[in-house]
Amino acid sequence: MILTAIKEEAPQVGDHLAMDLLNTEARNDGAAVDYWHSGEEVRAWLARQGVVVAHGQVDSAALHAQAVALRTLARRLIAARKDEEEGGADDADIAALNAYLHAYLGAPHLARGGDGKLALTRTARGDAIASLLGPVAEAVAQLLVEGDFTLVRQCEHPDCILWFYDRTKSHKRRWCSMALCGNRYKAAQFRKKNSQQDSH
Repeated sequence: MILTAIKEEAPQVGDHLAMDLLNTEARNDGAAVDYWHSGEEVRAWLARQGVVVAHGQVDSAALHAQAVALRTLARRLIAARKDEEEGGADDADIAALNAYLHAYLGAPHLARGGDGKLALTRTARGDAIASLLGPVAEAVAQLLVEGDFTLVRQCEHPDCILWFYDRTKSHKRRWCSMALCGNRYKAAQFRKKNSQQDSH
């Protein structure tokens, strides 16, 4: 059963765009929660991530379908890389990610930033959907190639499936969020300890 997330936004606890992509699916009390039910929700998520929203018309249903497919693909690729599966990622999955990357056409663009200094950016030149999902696909590819996968982790809370890239100095981060899962876990351990003491 998939619950509808009512006006909730996907948590931004991943510390990496690829991790936050995976975190658009979560779990709450054992039930799956999908934060994307439409292309509009995908566009809102992309805007929160700082991905420039394409101008002009975007087929909402097509954007939603392609974003969900990219998320599923990214989960397979990242899990395979994390698990160091024999031979790594599947060639078909690599080809599928390349399809997103190849559709993401861009050109260098020189412009003045808000501080008046010149800055070199990339301007999307492909179709609207490829322009929106391209930066996300590129983040997944960069993580696969350059990421330290000892720092790619899932939250240790048993009811949580969120991912994060551990950028802490000690590299001992255990929870997607200390305020959420860390405190829930500590409270559960406290209740468990107290109930054991009461039974003696």
